[in-house]
Amino acid sequence: MNRKKLQKLTDTLTKNCKHFNKFEVNCLIKLFYDLVGGVERQGLVIGLDRNAFRNILHVTFGMTDDMIMDRVFRGFDKDNDGCVNVLEWIHGLSLFLRGSLEEKMKYCFEVFDLNGDGFISKEEMFHMLKNSLLKQPSEEDPDEGIKDLVEITLKKMDHDHDGKLSFADYELAVREETLLLEAFGPCLPDPKSQMEFEAQVFKDPNEFNDM
Repeated sequence: MNRKKLQKLTDTLTKNCKHFNKFEVNCLIKLFYDLVGGVERQGLVIGLDRNAFRNILHVTFGMTDDMIMDRVFRGFDKDNDGCVNVLEWIHGLSLFLRGSLEEKMKYCFEVFDLNGDGFISKEEMFHMLKNSLLKQPSEEDPDEGIKDLVEITLKKMDHDHDGKLSFADYELAVREETLLLEAFGPCLPDPKSQMEFEAQVFKDPNEFNDM
């Protein structure tokens, strides 16, 4: 990508992106093109496919849960074309790394609402918790333990007692206890991997003094 094009892209993205400054956007664009391996070919959509993206989540942010990684990929891939383009990459990371509590609540809720119907149902909770909890070999029926956990979680978070979580239920619960933000699985980076990622990507501002 030539310098002029890069600068234009950086300017556009910096305008639309409230959590990164121009230098950071520039670093993330460069990282994106490093990751996808090169330049745009004529008329070809360039982006990170599901596997490449999941690899980043796994290696960089320590995520291990397949279902959650898939959901995070969908959260980034706003146009559902099966790959994360440079705009989706910057916007996604802006929220992922530095989003406000409001933004993170919306994002996590979408990740957890597996069928996209606006509610997190008991079945969805069960699926996610089953995935993210380690099975204890001694337990007779590990599913029973997870069912109990779903009931406890509902009791704590289901404010209108309709047996499922709406966004309003979830938001109330998270505002009371922020640890519940990722109640059904880790879909945001932990502070340590976030700091390491930012330290690695946003370095040496002197390089860009001539921009």
